[in-house]
Amino acid sequence: MFFDPLYFVFALPALLLGMWAQFKVSSAFNKYSQIETRTGITGAQAARQILDFNGLQNVQVERVDGFLSDHYDPTQRVLRLSSAVFDQPSLSAVGVAAHEAGHALQHQQNYAPLQFRSAIVPAVQVGSSLGPIIFMVGLLMTRFVGTSLAWIGIILFGLSAIFALVTLPVEFDASSRAKKLLLSTGIVDSSEVRGATAVLDAAALTYVAAAIQAIFTLLYYVFILVGRRN
Repeated sequence: MFFDPLYFVFALPALLLGMWAQFKVSSAFNKYSQIETRTGITGAQAARQILDFNGLQNVQVERVDGFLSDHYDPTQRVLRLSSAVFDQPSLSAVGVAAHEAGHALQHQQNYAPLQFRSAIVPAVQVGSSLGPIIFMVGLLMTRFVGTSLAWIGIILFGLSAIFALVTLPVEFDASSRAKKLLLSTGIVDSSEVRGATAVLDAAALTYVAAAIQAIFTLLYYVFILVGRRN
C-alpha cells in the first residue's frame, strides 16, 4: 500500500525529464555565467534598469540566499535575486534578472494568468499537503464510506496540477518579455541575447517537468481509485 511499483510507471517519465531539465539549467547557467555583458551591468542593475524604464520605481530589488532562488514577490512588490545573479555582470545573471522583472511587469499590467495563480496559492498549499493524506485515508475506508472521501483528496491535490499548468504561461510570458526588454533597454545586444535566451529556455523545461509530474501523480491517484472500485 505504501510502496506501489505502479507509481514509478507514472512518476518515472516526469522524474527523468525533471533531472534532465535541472541539468540543462545548471549547465546553461554555469556556461553563460562565464561570459560578461559588454556593458558590465550586473543582474541587480539590469533588474533596476528594466523596472525604472517601465515606471516601477516602487519595486525593490534585494539579494536573497540560495542558488537560483530568484523570484518576484507580488505581495511585497520586491524582486529578490540570488547572489550569483545580483552581483554578477554575466549573460546568465541579466537573463534571470530580466525574467523576474518580467513578473513585476505582469503584476503591473494585471496579467490574468499571474492573477489567477496568485489567487489560488492558499488553496494549493492546503490541497498539496492534505490532498494525498485525505486520499489515502479515503482509499483505506472505501468499504465503509465509499469513494467520496478519496475523490475529495484527489480534487484537493488536483489544485496542484492546475497551479503547475497555469504556471506555464506565466513563466513563458515572463521569459518572452525578458528577451525583448534586454534588447530594448540596451542591456545586451543582438549577439549577446542568445546566451541569456539559452538560460531562460532551459529554465522553462523545469516548469514543464513540474506540470507533467503533477498531472501524472493525479492520474495515478485516479487510476488506483478507479481500479479499487472496479
